[in-house]
Amino acid sequence: MKLGMTLGTFGPKVEIDIEAIREAESLGYDSVWSAEAWGNDAVVPLAWIGAQTSRIRLGTAIMQMPARTPAMTAMQMMTLDQLSGGRALCGIGPSGPQVVEGWHGQSYGKPLKRTREYIAILRKIFARSDKVEFSGEYYQMPYRGPDASGLGKPLRSILHGRADIPIYTATISPKGIELAAEIADGFIPVWTGPQGLATFKPFLDKGFARAGGARPLDIAPVVNVVLHDDAAQARDFVRPGIALYVGGMGAREKNFYNDLVSRQGWPGEAKKIQDLYLDGKKSEAAAAVPDAMVDALTLVGPKEKIRDGLAVWKDSTATTLLIGSDRRGRRAVAEILG
Repeated sequence: MKLGMTLGTFGPKVEIDIEAIREAESLGYDSVWSAEAWGNDAVVPLAWIGAQTSRIRLGTAIMQMPARTPAMTAMQMMTLDQLSGGRALCGIGPSGPQVVEGWHGQSYGKPLKRTREYIAILRKIFARSDKVEFSGEYYQMPYRGPDASGLGKPLRSILHGRADIPIYTATISPKGIELAAEIADGFIPVWTGPQGLATFKPFLDKGFARAGGARPLDIAPVVNVVLHDDAAQARDFVRPGIALYVGGMGAREKNFYNDLVSRQGWPGEAKKIQDLYLDGKKSEAAAAVPDAMVDALTLVGPKEKIRDGLAVWKDSTATTLLIGSDRRGRRAVAEILG
């Protein structure tokens, strides 16, 4: 099982602890992953990190598809990949309607259709086997809409990129998991425990069947780790984050994280958390996150408890763990997994 680390770069100022990343690299961490919401972007931090490291791979978890054309994403990934010596990992996702329409000013539309078209175009650009032409619902290359100039022509990337840059999708929905198994190189679920991964199997099987059979797929869940002698206090560190996603990351009628937690066995608890959060009672929503949910979705508490949790992860279908933690937590995970 490989280890990756996530960056917590959201806020009024971009702050990256490069020494912590170098330490993770020395501990054997395979990858570091940046994110974006409606502030800092995901790519520039990786370029900065790549210039100051030598081995650790550089992943986006995730780039928001509606924020960039597929060609722009390909350009950024090929550039990052060449400058870093072949270390880029291209993680993409649809984001959510509140961000897509509220921040990027784009229609949220059909995320699965967009993802399928997006990946198809990325593959074509990375391969450079021919000039790129594509006719889809979301993307046309060259553009042929009613306001087209008529001067567009098929092009091939000037930059000779690596044809096999891995493409990951951030997905937790059943149809999204099916699509990842069919066409992606990996996928990144969040707020999913080892037992929760077992609920993905039917969706993975459907995707593999459409692809013609089982194929390599890196299942890389994000796992929050809090190393603390007091398990109760450790749980309290992560409850607000769970409450934010389950309760507030989306509208009442469309919250993918709420659906995910419900499928893993907490439908009543998920509804209660959401009701409290959307009523403005954020602290009450955090308090409503049960201990069992925290322990299933995260690794928190003394080192022995984290060791027991990692043993369960090792027996799961996960192939990479993306660790969200401080330096002490990352060190502990690396030591335990040896």
